[in-house]
Amino acid sequence: MILIRNAKLLTPKRVVEEDLLIENGKIASIGGEKDKSDIVIDGSRKAVIPGFFNTHTHAAMTLFRSYADDMVLHEWLEKKIWPLEAKLDADAVYWGTKLACVEMLKSGTVFFNDMYFFPEAIAKAVEECGIRACISAAFFDFFNPDLLEENLKNAVKTLRDIEKYDVLRAIGPHAVYTVSLDGLKRAAEIAEEMGIFVHFHLAETEKEVLDFKKQHGKLVVQALDEIGFLSNRLIAAHSVWLEDAEIELLAKRGVSISHCPTSNMKLCVGKAINYEKMKQKGVNFTIGTDGAASNNNLDMLEEMKFAALLQKFYYNNPTLMRAEEAFEAATVNGAKAFGIKSGLIEEGYEADVVLVDLTKPFMQPEHSLIANLVYAASSGCVDTVIVKGEVVVENGEFVKRDEHKIMEKARKVAEKLTGSEE
Repeated sequence: MILIRNAKLLTPKRVVEEDLLIENGKIASIGGEKDKSDIVIDGSRKAVIPGFFNTHTHAAMTLFRSYADDMVLHEWLEKKIWPLEAKLDADAVYWGTKLACVEMLKSGTVFFNDMYFFPEAIAKAVEECGIRACISAAFFDFFNPDLLEENLKNAVKTLRDIEKYDVLRAIGPHAVYTVSLDGLKRAAEIAEEMGIFVHFHLAETEKEVLDFKKQHGKLVVQALDEIGFLSNRLIAAHSVWLEDAEIELLAKRGVSISHCPTSNMKLCVGKAINYEKMKQKGVNFTIGTDGAASNNNLDMLEEMKFAALLQKFYYNNPTLMRAEEAFEAATVNGAKAFGIKSGLIEEGYEADVVLVDLTKPFMQPEHSLIANLVYAASSGCVDTVIVKGEVVVENGEFVKRDEHKIMEKARKVAEKLTGSEE
């Protein structure tokens, strides 16, 4: 049991000053005297908030942080990222993922939805770091039927191999420009059969959707619906270049969207996601950081701010995406996408909580805790992080105490990957 005393609790209705008891991995009670707790945390001058759910990233791309910047998306992928990824092995992905896990935990993230190579190495890193995750078996077929069969077979094997880890699983067909419609249809069928999620890049650039329409004579989402790809198992990253009818169809099928504002701005996708339309239609709207190669960090506090500001700036309307909406997208909406009863400070919810230090200059004065978190905060305010009822960050430090080793190993791996380049 963990008892947090004297803290301000950010509950769904209001901020309250009550004790919070965590037992068996859940928020057992709010308020009242509690005895015999194994751990007592003094929450004085701190706030207890739900942890963040990063719904789209490529964790091990921390290895490529600040490696290839200021480039056009498709050139960035084809000339810099994909050639480097061809050199990856399980050890590199393991250390890159561990570095990402430490970075995310220390900035208040309790869950991430990952799509990358060597999923078993990712799962091992996740378990060792004590964070929640959904891990995808990513695949491409590049419109080659033989490659499709081979890669789907490998994906299914991988998904079975990681079943022994305490993670959620997804199949990860990359995008419509790297996976055939047949491959996407098969991926959705596998997800249904195995009871897992689908993780996918959707409508990130104008070129992607125009090329698709030219080839198939229809909108991307329309074609995806016709093959049975859309469902509440699907988490669609980016989703920027969509028409209103497509947004309505995504809402109807229960698809969750992962908005990645920093990556979208940095890679200049040319448009801002239509949050207001998605809100009107009832789309489950979540937030992700994308990978550290295109962000260049995994800080969800920063991501919330950029999500809100991008809406206001692009659509010339300061009332769009209020702080409360950005916060919900980064917490409870992300949990909802994966069927996890988390993301709220409420009795019976999973104990995935963060204590933030209210004595930091940027957290004062306290006119609005949520506004301070969305518009003012940085990862420097994260004091304690609890995932599944276990303390993983304490006094701002990763409790495993091997953070320096992880950083050194990741640095050496990254140098090895890029060292032969000329």
